Amino acid sequence: MKNQICTILGGGGFIGRYLVRNLTKKNYRCIISTRNAFQKGYLKTQATPGSIELINWSSNNFDELKESIKNSDVVINLIGILYETRKQKFMNIHAGIPEAVAKICAQSDVKKFIQVSAIGASENSKSLYQRSKFQGEVNALTNFKNTVIIRPSVVCGTEDNFTNLFSKLSILPIIPVVKMNYKFQPILVSDVADTIVKAIEAKDNHGKIYEIGGPQVISFGDMVKSIMRTLNKKRFVVEMPMPLAKTQSVLMSMLPIPPMLTIDQCKILSEADNIVSNNHLTLEDLNVKPSDVEEAMKKWLWRYRDGGQFAKVQ
Repeated sequence: MKNQICTILGGGGFIGRYLVRNLTKKNYRCIISTRNAFQKGYLKTQATPGSIELINWSSNNFDELKESIKNSDVVINLIGILYETRKQKFMNIHAGIPEAVAKICAQSDVKKFIQVSAIGASENSKSLYQRSKFQGEVNALTNFKNTVIIRPSVVCGTEDNFTNLFSKLSILPIIPVVKMNYKFQPILVSDVADTIVKAIEAKDNHGKIYEIGGPQVISFGDMVKSIMRTLNKKRFVVEMPMPLAKTQSVLMSMLPIPPMLTIDQCKILSEADNIVSNNHLTLEDLNVKPSDVEEAMKKWLWRYRDGGQFAKVQ
């Protein structure tokens, strides 16, 4: 049987490397569009020769990407940014790209377009990040009827920007956390990859939205304390007042890469918790059983312990 072709936008990123592995196991041929494709050669080691093709792509040039989409059975958009820069803006990345891709899909024989968004995406959010994510969903669904939206909570894994950030901050005696009671539902990156594959395989889910989270709802403060326990480090985890956090974020925004919270992220933390709302389909509808993130993170956070993997955990 002819192998199906899947074009993945942003396939060289955090979620992409896990997704590619899952798809090639299912005998998909993957075309991965990414910036600096020459740096993503490691992806080709995940499958037999010829199963993975890398193409250089930027949001200013859709010509080569258009050709790969037209030859694809499935298209997946993983592209996203956590903060804006001079060249990359939320609306251009999160709303403009899904719209352009959906229009190309509509002109082709693409069977399904998977748009990865985020829990909390809303047109009424104070956060431009969340509004742009919502607009991307609308643009994708409006321009291509065979679109499926996947909204994950905070995604965790070996290369994540969450558990690793607070592990690095463990060098401090006091760990500041903005809004310690803010709740989210961390999900393992491999479970997100499984969900995407299951959503591709599922029938009659065109136009549907899946909200996905891990098995446990946990507060921001408790998650940071759990990370410290995993590192076997006793640290004071204290709440940073929101006004102070906003002031800090203004100062940090002047740096090329903000090391902690941005102003927009402070707005997200001031809104509803980042958990599955039960207003949409969930992991249960795809028969995906999520893993325990707190248990799983022990496998990658040991490197931050004093003594590494051989450290005695109390």
